[in-house]
Amino acid sequence: MKILVTGAAGFIGSSVSQRLLERGDQVVGFDNFDPFYARTIKEANLKALESPAFDFQMGDLLDNEALRSCLKGVDGAIHLAALAGVRPSLENPTRYMRVNVEGTTTLLQACQELQINRLVVASSSSVYGPRTETPFRENDACDRPASPYAASKKATELACATYHHLYNLGITCLRFFTVYGPRQRPEMAIHKFVRLAMNGEAIPMFGDGTSGRDYTYIDDIVDGTVAAFDRQRGDFQVYNLGGSNPVLLRELIDAIGNAIGKPVDLEQKPWQPGDVPVTSADVSLAQKDLGYSPKVDLAEGLKRFVTWYREQNGE
Repeated sequence: MKILVTGAAGFIGSSVSQRLLERGDQVVGFDNFDPFYARTIKEANLKALESPAFDFQMGDLLDNEALRSCLKGVDGAIHLAALAGVRPSLENPTRYMRVNVEGTTTLLQACQELQINRLVVASSSSVYGPRTETPFRENDACDRPASPYAASKKATELACATYHHLYNLGITCLRFFTVYGPRQRPEMAIHKFVRLAMNGEAIPMFGDGTSGRDYTYIDDIVDGTVAAFDRQRGDFQVYNLGGSNPVLLRELIDAIGNAIGKPVDLEQKPWQPGDVPVTSADVSLAQKDLGYSPKVDLAEGLKRFVTWYREQNGE
């Protein structure tokens, strides 16, 4: 098959693209090298995808003509491009809404016009908001987002539901739960914490360390994303993709110390606006429909990440 992957130079996008290429698909990669983090990192991600079956096109989600050009002749699309991050969205909420909601709608409209009827769209566990009842299920109310980023992802899901209703587009939205692993963005917690600890610097602990996250290793996310694309046959569905084992922040920091083989220092920080107390995925629906079953636990995932980090930094 020939598949468009938006955000193909990013962490998840490059990992999904690599899996598709390895199994024999053709991939059209689409990315605009947004300066949220260094372009050199994204170029390194793309270098791992070099293949006659990989066609990279630089372009912006808000550019209808660029999107239409990349969509011509594809069998479907996996839409992973977005402005990411809860805290940065508080500083520039308008841009987050424009890129994530308007950009996704531009893609949906182009797919409708070109009659492309197989889409997978990345959403986020952040749509569940500051709830404490766990685990989170796909049919839970998601009407109290705690950040502009979360609101933009919920709005993206609603746009997808609308296009399915109006035009019968086959769309699957995937709520990713705190993805980590090789190629992870440098500002994300695990990457940042490992970097600080390896350099002998203190790790910031926001709040009292009792916030919990359902960390999900990248290979498990790739498994679920590809399975969702393969399954899509014209309906609209939302799935959680998580690790199903929430870990407290203070437990994560201890686990990082174990993974790098030395104790870590902490710097106490206040609770951050936009953060939520816990995320926890019920993945029973994804397990039933997609055969999704997370295989990499936190200890193993951190071990793999630290190995990758050391290789990247010559340590």
